Amino acid sequence: MTPQDALTRIRRYDGRLKAFVQVFDPPLAGETADGPTVAVKDLIDIAGVPTGGGARVPLDPKPAHNAVVVDRLLQAGCAIVGKTQTVELAYGGWGTNRAVGAPWNPWDAAVHRAPGGSSSGSAVAVAAGLCDAALGSDTGGSVRIPAATCGVVGLKPGRGLVSLKGVHPLSPSLDTVGALAPDVATAARVLAVISGPDGVSATREPFDARAALSADVTGCRVAAMPLQELGALDPDVARLYAEGLERLAGAGVRVETARPPQALEQSFTPNGMLMSGEGWRIWRERIEAHAEVMDPWIVRRFEAGREVSDERLAEAHLRRAADQAEFHAWLGGFHAMISPTCPIPGPPMDAIDETTSPLSRLTRAANYLDLPAISVPCGLTREGLPVGFQVIGRPRDEAGVVALGAAFEKVSGWNGRRPDLSGFG
Repeated sequence: MTPQDALTRIRRYDGRLKAFVQVFDPPLAGETADGPTVAVKDLIDIAGVPTGGGARVPLDPKPAHNAVVVDRLLQAGCAIVGKTQTVELAYGGWGTNRAVGAPWNPWDAAVHRAPGGSSSGSAVAVAAGLCDAALGSDTGGSVRIPAATCGVVGLKPGRGLVSLKGVHPLSPSLDTVGALAPDVATAARVLAVISGPDGVSATREPFDARAALSADVTGCRVAAMPLQELGALDPDVARLYAEGLERLAGAGVRVETARPPQALEQSFTPNGMLMSGEGWRIWRERIEAHAEVMDPWIVRRFEAGREVSDERLAEAHLRRAADQAEFHAWLGGFHAMISPTCPIPGPPMDAIDETTSPLSRLTRAANYLDLPAISVPCGLTREGLPVGFQVIGRPRDEAGVVALGAAFEKVSGWNGRRPDLSGFG
């Protein structure tokens, strides 16, 4: 869409959706602006624009420089139309934010439902057609969770592909930056734009979206997680997952039921300990200074990291390395593994239990094990809520993830569905 089209839709719908914390009119652009319109999660620095981080007190009131990913968007001709909402300090999977407010999942105009987090505003903006694509960060599922609950594509690369310079951290050993888009091709092209070495955190060559999107997946062997290994699932999620596997097999992919050496949810607790332990060390001074104006649940999550000693943290990293080696060796026998993205659709906000995090139960493994992953819409529940189909790839095989995601998208029956926004205008 043109930047003007995006701004028109933002003015019409975002009053209730609240995907954006700041809208750029005119949009930010480089020498040319003939690329897609893009939104940026408010955890990523844009020079001279406050980086709020979902907090009442900005993380940086006036960044001196753009994040590397922002510079790359502008150099590629993208028009940046605004900054999007995030869970405070990116620490939460529901999409709630008691500090500055939470976006509204666009698939239900009558009930304020969880948009998923932490890249909540980015997913809502893409789902509602307020921009062509958006950037998010993903430490335990924060791109893929809101993509699933809002009915868009969420693509998380492995580490070292996309620069983290200018992206405020949650857990430096887990953090990644990914893309949200209405389709796999757009997400892949955005990943191609923002990827490549930066001399610091990104060491890999740029992603080749064209090659990935043109790859033939016929005969590819994928490991499908059996339902009994996935824990409690919403019945509609289980049904759509099973149907999705049948559709993928119909596309010529060899779908085999297989049990990995570790169930996906075994990564949940160690991934959470790394987040709290590393996050507390990064944000301790801020939390001690501003806890009274922060979301109390965010404070509790960080304060759990106070109990993680340096010794425990070191042991956790050693355990993670061993877990990665074991899992990577097993996954080497397949092109990818498949699961639902989230075990439940987005619930009403007033029904959320902040002491639990079910939306990230199946997503944290890709971060903990450092694997690329994508969430692709696979249908709607009987209540009309989106469900995601997750493809987790082999180490550094973003191309395989995109190829399989694109193949599934073609047979998924989703066909670019969009929510009815008549109740938001």
